[in-house]
Amino acid sequence: MSVPFTANGDGYAAYRIPVLTLAPDGTLLAIAEGRKASSADSGEIDIVSRRSVDGGATWGPLSVVTSHGANTAGNPVVVTDPASGDLVLVSCGHSGTVTEADIMKGLATRQVYVQRSVDSGATWSTPVDITTQVKAPWMRWYATGPGRGVTVTGGAHPGRLVIPANHSRAPASGSTDTGAEGKYLGAHAIVSDNGGHTWQVTFTSSNPTGALNENESCVAELPDGRLYFNARDQGGTVAGTRADTYSADGGTTVQSAYRVQGTITTPVVHGSLLQVPGGPLLYAGPEHPDGRVTMVIRRSDDGGRTWWTCRKISGLHAAYSSMAMLDPATVGLLYETGDWGPYDRIELVAVPVAEL
Repeated sequence: MSVPFTANGDGYAAYRIPVLTLAPDGTLLAIAEGRKASSADSGEIDIVSRRSVDGGATWGPLSVVTSHGANTAGNPVVVTDPASGDLVLVSCGHSGTVTEADIMKGLATRQVYVQRSVDSGATWSTPVDITTQVKAPWMRWYATGPGRGVTVTGGAHPGRLVIPANHSRAPASGSTDTGAEGKYLGAHAIVSDNGGHTWQVTFTSSNPTGALNENESCVAELPDGRLYFNARDQGGTVAGTRADTYSADGGTTVQSAYRVQGTITTPVVHGSLLQVPGGPLLYAGPEHPDGRVTMVIRRSDDGGRTWWTCRKISGLHAAYSSMAMLDPATVGLLYETGDWGPYDRIELVAVPVAEL
């Protein structure tokens, strides 16, 4: 176990939203939001990283990946371009003085950016605004991931980069709703077929009935080539707090709207996915039904249809997570945790695949 990020360290009051990825040369990157003043979701927030060349045992100095000055940079998602080996980072941003509710009400807006690293995360290009490519005019709130995207390996779109995302829409004309209600949330995906240089929206899934409100989402490519999407249900009226769906065409369409995933018991929180090569499909997230406590790893032996807990990681507070292979026999889990609250630190734990 190692701790790449600790609250009130390196000039940031809190670190949230972990992303773990292994670069093609074996460098391990831990990425997070560095929140200057508090753990709040708005304000002066940068995307920061630390790198490890020994599998996460030790970490290099903290570096700033994305900064919009006093404004908010967040929701990082990383994927590797297989053609170049570059790391591609997609993120979002908004004014530091507004909230998510303000944006859902249409009182402010949200931007989407892409960056590249040609040196395994040592340096990153200047953020390029891709909002007009990936955000439809009717979308209000917008968030990528967070976590890791996937690179499609087969089918009709080999090499495609797929980023799970979510959005909100405006109420119907004449409605007395503000748009900040959970029922206006939905999920979608953005894809790039040229290594992350240009992007487009593919499917959208959002039905404003309030039954199931797709929010932060994650994705994995199954051994049969399908993509499996799993999303947070933000206060829907159906039982359960997770939802999922599948794509058989590289994320262009989904085989059905998101449906409830009732075999994952968890509070309302982000979760992470990892398909182990030649092994199980994994999901990480808190297990306690009433709060962000008890990090576990679950596995599915039927492509995400059903899940069961295969490894308990900690009984302490726990929230967001990200997984990556550290080597062919070891899964790395980077997750938010703490003794007295879930945002005290971000820890890395190495778990042998044989124990999952």
